[in-house]
Amino acid sequence: MHRPLLVSDDPALTDHVVDLAARHALELDVAPGPDDARRRYPSAPLVLIGDGAVPAWIRAGLPERSGVMLLSRGHGMDRLTGLAEEVGAERIVQLPAGVEYLVHELRRVSTRTVVATDVRGRILACIGGRGGAGATVLAAGLARTAGRAGLSALLVDADPLGGGADLALGWEKLKGLRWPALAVADPDLDAGALFDALPSRDGVALLSCGRDPDAVDGLSPAAMAGALGAGARARDLVVADLPRRLDDAATLALRAADLVLLVVPAEMRACMAATRVAATLHPHTDAVKLVVRDPGRVPSAQIGKVLRLPVAGDLYSDRTLPHRVESGDGPPPTGRGSLVQVCRSILGDVGLGAAA
Repeated sequence: MHRPLLVSDDPALTDHVVDLAARHALELDVAPGPDDARRRYPSAPLVLIGDGAVPAWIRAGLPERSGVMLLSRGHGMDRLTGLAEEVGAERIVQLPAGVEYLVHELRRVSTRTVVATDVRGRILACIGGRGGAGATVLAAGLARTAGRAGLSALLVDADPLGGGADLALGWEKLKGLRWPALAVADPDLDAGALFDALPSRDGVALLSCGRDPDAVDGLSPAAMAGALGAGARARDLVVADLPRRLDDAATLALRAADLVLLVVPAEMRACMAATRVAATLHPHTDAVKLVVRDPGRVPSAQIGKVLRLPVAGDLYSDRTLPHRVESGDGPPPTGRGSLVQVCRSILGDVGLGAAA
């Protein structure tokens, strides 16, 4: 679990922010200087730098990244603007005036309420290294492989601009609740009521985006937290199909995932695109592995070396898939196909041995 990181050598500022986080039941890592923060800096979802720590921060030479804010207790804005530029901070928050905004940002990046620590379900996330990489097919394959092995699964479509996970499964005609109807802000959403309302078949429940072309404003992070929490409490497996451009709801799912699978076709342009996608994942999780699609002249080990990520498996294209989707029998097929094998291997790696 990755927590926001506060770097401050000002005891009064540190105490103020720590007390603020504690009052709102938010977790926070604290470091007195950049050397102590170096290990946690890359994976923290949000980095708060006290203005007094800026000179040491500059000397430490930590690389710039997104999600950095400068905190101050009343210094002039002209001075703070210069300090923010020095450390690459995207926003300046002056306390106590900016308390409400700071609490909002800490809540936004917190993973504490997403999934309780005593749940039994595993959470996986799939994301494409480029458009059309096959992340939705992999996500659907993981859910259905688990279902066919006698496990219970929830497939969460987290991409409101995608084609729809229900179409990938061939389930668009199944009746049931979709995202637009899930206007919930309760992370303790009743799991039984949710799964009774969702489209389901063969042990797999589906929470898919709707068909309204005007409903493209993104998904509610609170609804995502409720869905993931309910899924992890009541199901063996939750699989989230994520968009390449992360919104708040997708980022929340990313941080909650036990394993994130980045699907990359074995092509040079796809690898270059995937490096940029991987860079957006690293501030939020260190549990990323590659699934390489159609390795041939470029072997998967070489792609893993380029992206500096371990390879979870190889996935080969299936020419029969479009026909099966049209007939309502989406991925994966029964038998020994590439998708079945890689899904079984991945599920076995996360402790769902029944699927393997």
